[in-house]
Amino acid sequence: MSDDDPDLRGTRRLPTLDTSAGATAGPEDTAPADGERPAHEEHEESGGGGRARRFWAARRVPAALVALVVLGAAGLLLYDVAAVRADRPAMAWRKRLAEELATRHLDDVWVLVGAAVAVVLGLWLLLLAVTPGLRAVLPMRRTTPDVRSGLDRAAAALVLRDRAMEVPGVQSVRVAVGRRRAKARAVSHFRGLDEVRGDLDTALGDGLRQLGLARRLALSVRVRRSAKR
Repeated sequence: MSDDDPDLRGTRRLPTLDTSAGATAGPEDTAPADGERPAHEEHEESGGGGRARRFWAARRVPAALVALVVLGAAGLLLYDVAAVRADRPAMAWRKRLAEELATRHLDDVWVLVGAAVAVVLGLWLLLLAVTPGLRAVLPMRRTTPDVRSGLDRAAAALVLRDRAMEVPGVQSVRVAVGRRRAKARAVSHFRGLDEVRGDLDTALGDGLRQLGLARRLALSVRVRRSAKR
């Protein structure tokens, strides 16, 4: 079945499964504003399969780019060295590079700029190497040692939004799920705001528990009255 099938264009990604035992996995926390319910304390929920860790991204694009650059530079240099060994003149770029390296001082502007760019690229590659990535996938509780599962943040937000729309008095709601916090911003068109906020707190709290996430997300709920027309 192709991804271009019109019946599948509106679908969302389901929880992902990873059957390798050794694999690992990956908006910001803000203080509750006025009118929000206090955020629930987050904590780890351990299952019978051990501790759930974040998923690691494959990072194929950065790895492919680095490999292509290194391969191209090494191939060009090897060709030029082989040409010189065959009594042919070296390429102009290598002569120019050797001349610049021999004559330019270390405090030259272009030398400093090149060094800064190399440092930034190196730090970026190191950061990619030591961080898990896949921030859109939330690890779920492990019930068996050999199976790891993750839930897409967009799918979790959709489930919580459906739960919130079942609360009486809620006209519309926006739910955003981060790595540590779930935020709900609801509009109520009848009932008291405190009553709606309390029911939302209960419904979304139950929804978060039923998601089966390894880390219980903090919950922030804000309710406002719909604009009168």
